[in-house]
Amino acid sequence: MITRFDHLTIVVQDLDAAKRFFGVLGFREDINVVISGEPFASYMGVPGIEADHVTLVAEGVEPRTEIQLLHYRAPPMMPDPHIRDLRKIGLNHICFSVDDIAKVVAEMQSHGFATKNDVMDFHARKLVFLEGPEGVTIELSEWH
Repeated sequence: MITRFDHLTIVVQDLDAAKRFFGVLGFREDINVVISGEPFASYMGVPGIEADHVTLVAEGVEPRTEIQLLHYRAPPMMPDPHIRDLRKIGLNHICFSVDDIAKVVAEMQSHGFATKNDVMDFHARKLVFLEGPEGVTIELSEWH
């Protein structure tokens, strides 16, 4: 059985924009390497892989919480035309708990990052979706 959440990996075209987005949420860059060849090609199932692999860590959060950014140099990336559609089958969104959702939303907006909706109350929490890197939906949650 699992012991905790470890990380989420997001494939991005604009590595700097993704690092800025998560930086505003309190993540700092921890590791930045290029992965290529074996054993990565076999493990990932991506022949000819060459990619930037950046590990971001949420500062002051225990247990350790990571977002890993993957930027393919080779082979070419395959955009998902339905990434923003929350009706598609598969991964829907990731949610981070915050202490003050209004403050975090204001901070994100001040850095040019948009919400997808107004804050709503549901299941003893305030919730809001953010337009994350490459269209990935990031949710914020403030428990009452």
